Amino acid sequence: MIRHDTAMTTPVSNQSDSSRTHLGKISLAVVIVLAIGAFLYFDLGRWLSLTALKENRDSLLAFTDANFVSAVGIFIAAYVIVAGLSLPGAVILTLAGGFLFGATMAALFVNVGATTGATLAFLTARYLLRDTVEQKFGKWLGPFQEGFAKNAFSYLLTLRLIPLFPFFVVNLVSGLTRVNVGTYVAATALGIIPGSFVYAYAGRQLGTINSLQEIASPNVIGAFVLLGLLALVPVVYKKYAAKSA
Repeated sequence: MIRHDTAMTTPVSNQSDSSRTHLGKISLAVVIVLAIGAFLYFDLGRWLSLTALKENRDSLLAFTDANFVSAVGIFIAAYVIVAGLSLPGAVILTLAGGFLFGATMAALFVNVGATTGATLAFLTARYLLRDTVEQKFGKWLGPFQEGFAKNAFSYLLTLRLIPLFPFFVVNLVSGLTRVNVGTYVAATALGIIPGSFVYAYAGRQLGTINSLQEIASPNVIGAFVLLGLLALVPVVYKKYAAKSA
């Protein structure tokens, strides 16, 4: 009799867990929408522009000189929020970091903030969307998922190195794949180093920059593309070796 009652409560327990999960997803989605809505409604993006950065550089530099540790913490937290919510302004933050902390230290702080924010976006996309995508498109996406998972580090490193792929898109799409979190974090942290350093270094010459296009010159983009393609060499080698065998 006791066994029968236990068996009867299992479906109810599963249904309760499913309801809590569904409620959790809705709550998280609402929080994200409200946060993005607040960013747009209060026009906070106006502070993440090249003009605003140049106009406030003296006060920002004075604050950083007087409160270095706090400035670093605020900078990293701001980067986590921007990357985590897929908000515009990461390039401006990187320029600001280079101006305030120097290219090397800024690249380090950017890496911490961007990687943390990207990982949060990755995990959020996985939590909210991956099960639904797997249920609806699993049989069609199966071969892609397997192929991507086998060479996830090289693929992700290429996507991070080549600036043609938007940072937030890579975060969200990666969350729908089966790549493990460790591989994602490692590829992201390594892949964003060159771009972070280039923009942080440019931030040291903030007064001479009139447009972001001046930084992302064809030569710079070409170098990033070449690095990205080099990251694919192990994948090509594996496929060639498999065919030869």
